[in-house]
Amino acid sequence: PRAERVTSETLAEGFYRVHARYGFMEKPDVQDIIAICRERGMKLDVDDTTYYLGRTELLPTGPVPMMRWRKRLFAFMARNASSTTDFFNIPPNRVVELGARLEF
Repeated sequence: PRAERVTSETLAEGFYRVHARYGFMEKPDVQDIIAICRERGMKLDVDDTTYYLGRTELLPTGPVPMMRWRKRLFAFMARNASSTTDFFNIPPNRVVELGARLEF
């Protein structure tokens, strides 16, 4: 059931914490989650919502004992994976990305 997958709690000063549960083969849709939250009485302005996402850049130069070609392949695959905004159907103009570099 669509509405049972979403739980939420109200935090301070207009912030909410929303948890949405999806199965492995299901594609999450943030716009649908927002619609469910609105149905439950949350006052959400989609045009004024900001999404904070993390981004990790993998550097295959660290001390992890893995063959060099495997590190490079893994970093290549991570670089070419679909973006988080596309995966979750988030409007790109509403996203703030916080990044980190990780040596492995």
